[in-house]
Amino acid sequence: MNRAFSRKKDKTWMHTPEALSKHYIPYNAKFLGSTEVEQPKGTEVVRDAVRKLKFARHIKKSEGQKTPKVELQISIYGVKILDPKTKEVQHNCQLHRISFCADDKTDKRIFTFICKDSESNKHLCYVFDSEKCAEEITLTIGQAFDLAYRKFLESGGKDVETRKQIAGLQKRIQELETENAELKNKVQDLENQLRITQVHASPAGSVTPKSPSTDIFDMVPFSPISPQSSTPTRNGTQPPPVPSRSTEIKRDLFGAEPFDPFSCGAGDFPPDIQSKLDEMQEGFKMGLTLEGTVFCLDPLDSRC
Repeated sequence: MNRAFSRKKDKTWMHTPEALSKHYIPYNAKFLGSTEVEQPKGTEVVRDAVRKLKFARHIKKSEGQKTPKVELQISIYGVKILDPKTKEVQHNCQLHRISFCADDKTDKRIFTFICKDSESNKHLCYVFDSEKCAEEITLTIGQAFDLAYRKFLESGGKDVETRKQIAGLQKRIQELETENAELKNKVQDLENQLRITQVHASPAGSVTPKSPSTDIFDMVPFSPISPQSSTPTRNGTQPPPVPSRSTEIKRDLFGAEPFDPFSCGAGDFPPDIQSKLDEMQEGFKMGLTLEGTVFCLDPLDSRC
């Protein structure tokens, strides 16, 4: 297993891996806001962003507005910014999109990180004010990034090919379903045209004996819900009844439901799964710059 980071400076992580992988670490802070930046990394980049947002906050403070308080929930799945009272998620920053994280050495209360927005693909700098935990929060984000990259190699990197195959099969099934529906419509049109032709060809006043409708091959269409014939067999006994089709969902010997790609949730196998995996791989490749120390990634595992 390749290590996620080659640390140029030895740093001790603040939390156990279980705390970040199975739960999350909460912090309270004041949110100065976010602003677009030109680059994904750089001390000067965040310094300008902090200066800009501090100035904007001073103006709002002079107008009587207080700096909003937020709760940060940090885990291997990202950094969530929530309202501390309602727990409503205001921002959800995935770790592979965070490229820079630092606390201000001139103002110990300020910390910041740069994250690539999932919709606009612009780099946004988020700035916070924490009286006592600014440095601890930046280290926690760094540790979460480290663990998330390891998890990506262990799980996401291994089954990329399997997920690609499933996505391909889903697409093929959808194509076959569309073709099948088109063929059914064509057969129905041909049957309708044949009936119209037979009606026009029959002599006026003649009564055609009523018979079961047939398709273009003179075959009575099969209907799984049609009543069974009560005609006895040659030996005079009634044929055994055909068992009705149960509407209950069948399960295999392990108690699991059979795989149905159309019943899977969108989060299970998204249609653009390969692009999402590529995006994660690209984000982890970029690495995370933490407190001015560059955390470089080793080459990705060949399985990715």
